[in-house]
Parts: sequence; structure tokens; C-alpha cells
Amino acid sequence: MQPGFTMADDLDVRRRRASYRAHHRGTKEMDLLIGRYADARLSALSGDALEHFERFLNLPDPLLQLWIFSGGAESGEFQDLLTDIRIFHRLAADAD
Repeated sequence: MQPGFTMADDLDVRRRRASYRAHHRGTKEMDLLIGRYADARLSALSGDALEHFERFLNLPDPLLQLWIFSGGAESGEFQDLLTDIRIFHRLAADAD
């Protein structure tokens, strides 16, 4: 780590990168779905949650789109994240 560079700075850089990746998926629909979600949620993500979101961003758009619109029946480790995205976009009812 560079002198004067803190862990919080590192998280901020990672959040900005994740935001960029969320907004530049390759298809307009996914840019909107993932990008708007990132705008609303990234600032509150801890390091572990951010790492999970970064892994999610590595997945191909067709798979993510299928999971988001179908409910993510086979999404495994990303089920909670997909549920939150679906609720955020009102594609699913809030469980509360």
C-alpha cells in the first residue's frame, strides 16, 4: 500500500471500479439493471460484500439476465444478491 493510502481509499477505488463495470456491461438493459442497483447499494457494501459483488460482475450478461428475470433458480452463491436486485427493481416481492 502506498504511503498515505488507507484501506478506506482502497474500498473507494474498488467501489468506483465496480460502479463502472456495472454501468458498462455490454447491453443497455444490463447496464440499467446492474448499474442502477450499484448506484443505490455500492456505498454501503463492506469489503467482503464488495468482493462478492465483484465476482458477480465477472459473470456473463446472458447468464445474469436469465437469473434476474427468471428468479435465479440455479444461481447458487449469488441467490441473495439476485433476490435483492429483483426486489430493488420490483421484479419480485419483498419477503418482509
